Formats: sequence, structure tokens, C-alpha cells
Amino acid sequence: MTLAHQMTLIEITAPGGPEVLQPRRADVPVAGPGEILIRVHAAGVNRPDALQRAGKYPLKPGMSPFPGLEVAGEVVALGDGVTQYTLGDKVCALTNGGGYAQFCTVPASQALPIPEGMDWIQAAAVPETFFTVWANLFGLGGAHKGQRALIHGGTSGIGTTALMLCREFGIQAFATAGSADKCAAIAQLGGEPINYREQDFAQVIAEKTGGQGVNVVLDIMGASYLNNNLKALGMDGHLVMLGFLGGGKAHDVDLLTILGKRAVITGSLLRARTKDEKAAIAEQLREHVWPVLAAGRCLPIIDKVYEYTDAAQAHARMEGADHIGKIVLRVA
Repeated sequence: MTLAHQMTLIEITAPGGPEVLQPRRADVPVAGPGEILIRVHAAGVNRPDALQRAGKYPLKPGMSPFPGLEVAGEVVALGDGVTQYTLGDKVCALTNGGGYAQFCTVPASQALPIPEGMDWIQAAAVPETFFTVWANLFGLGGAHKGQRALIHGGTSGIGTTALMLCREFGIQAFATAGSADKCAAIAQLGGEPINYREQDFAQVIAEKTGGQGVNVVLDIMGASYLNNNLKALGMDGHLVMLGFLGGGKAHDVDLLTILGKRAVITGSLLRARTKDEKAAIAEQLREHVWPVLAAGRCLPIIDKVYEYTDAAQAHARMEGADHIGKIVLRVA
């Protein structure tokens, strides 16, 4: 297969707003040992991309300075030792950055075959959110059939994914949002909406559960929600933090509630996990979630699609917080 030597990618020209995302020409990357080279057809847009663009996501060794944490496309080259894929395979993959580009290298262990019936756009919206929700809600949080969960940011990519998987696996889900339209979307996905602008979510949870609370809280807000999240938890509940849109440093934490409920407070950053950890999550998704997607259930909710050279517009929409579901870049 003859490949181009150069490609177009999106770079962060300086820390700042969406306007700092600009296209540039660069050499096509080479697949290293254990890696595959993907001709990218679509790339998902995620909150960590915006944090990286703004200079608020410190990069560790091995992380790409270019944005883009998930892609869908064709395998066009194999690194040494790769046996699970062949040229021409259609895959979606969790990247280590660099997904806003015509070509991207990823560890083969972080790729999965695209389920039958899914197009490039849908497939590109899967890896980041499904890896994140599976590892945190079901992994760290231990959510399982018959339990209750509270999902903050219920109409984000993470939120819609969590709601669909809760419905699929028999978990009663509550979710917060800030408008009637978003609350209606939550209800359509099988969740019980809570309008945080009009209601105290901890009070609603207490009323709806007879004071029993939820087993797991999946939180993107951090400090501003901490004490109310603890109130919403039931005994032996897990608070799993994915972000800190409401502040990264908490004050006046209600330690007595933590002790009284035997609460577990934890969290994680997906990008900082090791290659082996990401590979393990991929295998769990292949076993438990891929059959669901192949059956046409829990397909990602797509909010809007932009050309990848319009990545700045995509980031502006995401940060405007009006979207429901995933924002995706069309590459080819």
C-alpha cells in the first residue's frame, strides 16, 4: 500500500481559546513496535482536548502535543509484532493524542474493530467515552444490575454514554442537566432528570430513593459538588471523579458524612493510564459492550459534525455547553 509522505493535522499554536487550533502540514507518522497506523476518517472531540488546548492539561512523556484522543479509520501500516490486525481493517481507537489528523499511530491494543453497521462518525465517538465510563462507573465505581447511579453532566458525551449503559445493564440512573431540553434528552435515554438550576440534586435523590441514596456518583464538577455528592451517596457508596469544572480544590469537606457512610472517594484520568491498563479496558469492552453495539443498542448520540480543519468551531460549540452527545470531526 502506497502512503503519502505528508499530511494535514491540527496543532495548538499557543495555549488559548479555540482560535489557536490551526491546520499545518507534517510528516505522516511511522508505526512503531506494537502500533498500527490509521488513515483517519473521523475523530471525536472531548473535554481533555480543550483543557490541553488551554494549557491546563500537563503532558507526560509519550503523550502527543497534538489534540485528538479517539479516531475511526482504516489500518494502513503495521508496526513490528502486530498480529491482531491486517491492512484495510476498519477500527476505532483510543489514541495517545494526535487524532485531529489525516493519519495517526496508536498502540494496537487500544484499537477495536468497528461493530457491523456503524459508520465512521459513530465509531469515532465511541472510544474515549466508552473507555472512560466502563473504567470508572463499572470499574472503580463497581456499578452493577439493581444498583442506582447519579450521573452529572447527563447530556455530555460521557453522560449520554453512561445513561445508555446504565439502561442496558439494569442500573437505575439519575442525571443532572441545566435546561428543559437537556432534561428531556436524559429521560429519552432512560434516566431520571434533575434540573440543577431549579432543584437540589441531593434532596431529589433522597426523596426518590426513600433516603437510601445512590451506590455510585459519576462526577465532572469536583469541588463545588463534593458535599452534595456525599449527601447523595448511600452506605458504602462510591464517588468517582472525572473532572473539576467546578474547582479543583475542595474546602470545608464533610468528613463525618464520609465516615458515617463508609464512602469511597476516587477518580482517574484515562490518558494517564498505562498501555497495559488501556488494553485491559479494551478487552472488557470487547467482551461486554461490543456485542451490544453490534446489536444496534447504546450507539453514541451525535450532536454535530465539523470538518477537521474547523476544529476551532467544534471546540467553541463544546465549551458553549449547548451540545447533547458527542461532537465529531470528519477527516476524510
